[in-house]
Amino acid sequence: MAEETKNVEARGKRKERVGEVVSNKMAKTIVVRVQRRFPHPQFKKIVTAYKKFYAHDEKGEAKTGDTVRIVETRPLSKLKRWQLVEVVERGTQETASA
Repeated sequence: MAEETKNVEARGKRKERVGEVVSNKMAKTIVVRVQRRFPHPQFKKIVTAYKKFYAHDEKGEAKTGDTVRIVETRPLSKLKRWQLVEVVERGTQETASA
């Protein structure tokens, strides 16, 4: 019985990422850029790598420039495997007047 609960807990742990919204032009979808810093294996210099994730935003609450938290989920489309959890910080978005 103890093994079953341990297995469920390990399976239930979902990955979380925090990143910046790059695009929100699609319906119910945002593109989040996640930053990762690590030492280069050979040269030991700190390298910054970025990766883009497509995330589901049901309510359309995230805007470009916001910092958001996303969580891993089942495949929702060809590219979407993440879901918006919360908007951590609102970005400063300047409105262009025409």
